[in-house]
Amino acid sequence: MSLHDLLLERISQTGPLTVAEYMSDCLLHPEFGYYATRDPFGTKGDFTTAPEISQMFGELLGLSLAQVWMDQDRPDPFTLAELGPGRGTLMADLLRATAGVPGFHAAAQIVLVEASPTLRQMQNERLASVDPHWTNDIDALPKAPLFLIANEFFDALPIRQFLREASGWRERLIGAQDGVLAFGLGAAAPQPGLAHRLDDTEPGDLVELCDAARPVMTEVAERIAAHGGAALLVDYGDWRSLGDTLQAVRRHRKADPLQGPGQADLTAHVDFDALAQVAAQAGCAYTRLTPQGVFLERLGITNRAQSLAKTLSGTELQSLISAHRRLTHPEEMGNLFKVLGLYPAAKNPPPGLEA
Repeated sequence: MSLHDLLLERISQTGPLTVAEYMSDCLLHPEFGYYATRDPFGTKGDFTTAPEISQMFGELLGLSLAQVWMDQDRPDPFTLAELGPGRGTLMADLLRATAGVPGFHAAAQIVLVEASPTLRQMQNERLASVDPHWTNDIDALPKAPLFLIANEFFDALPIRQFLREASGWRERLIGAQDGVLAFGLGAAAPQPGLAHRLDDTEPGDLVELCDAARPVMTEVAERIAAHGGAALLVDYGDWRSLGDTLQAVRRHRKADPLQGPGQADLTAHVDFDALAQVAAQAGCAYTRLTPQGVFLERLGITNRAQSLAKTLSGTELQSLISAHRRLTHPEEMGNLFKVLGLYPAAKNPPPGLEA
């Protein structure tokens, strides 16, 4: 029995799945889900994230948050949290970079929001010395000043897809055809959640909604608005979604999202406008959406790279140069990935970002 077989059986009994239902099973099924069964990162995995490319990424994000902490009168205690912390690499780099900030580590209560048992074990091995706490649910974060990082977290949340037609919106569904999974469309129906997209779309356009992002953003924004702190949200996407961005990645190559469910990573571009509007509704300020390359350059990544380069030569030096380019160059991750910051309305935005 495979996840493909289970999904076909489910469809035969209850009908087609939404894209969100399909993504949820593919990524988080307790027996066959992608994140529940493997380490997806690095050259031996299916994809590589910014923290795995270079230590500079986590260091600079950590220093940005530490500066916000100092600017907000050094709250003690505070929650230092990461959503989807992968192998724990980003948090480890963050903590190393901020070790010299007086009082920062002593006041921090580290919380990792992680659902995968496999990745929790890897995080525990890397971060055992700082005694982190784990939770599956964002609402379990303490109601306290919150300093949070989410790198490539929202892109993995399940999305729904809707095709605009003259008669309304039709949801893209996943059913069965000749014993294999196949895309189809539901009946046309009004979608109140897409009313704001009637002005910038036309019949034939496909729009994606991420309902799962709303409760996460609400919890984070409410804590920052009420208690202080900041959040750095880093992901690929843009201010509004348009078109089919659902993609599968397996062994560092694009794959068919419906082939081998549970065997590939599934993601979609993030609609940062939707995240920002939820934050605003919770009374939390948000920054301008900023390309990752611009953000990192403002924080001094080139100076940091030059400092690291002084002790390197040969292949190690070339790897550093390559990492700097990959993180910042417009043709690499520099423009594709964006950064959105959250902060209390009466305070300054995090360093590297603008109000």
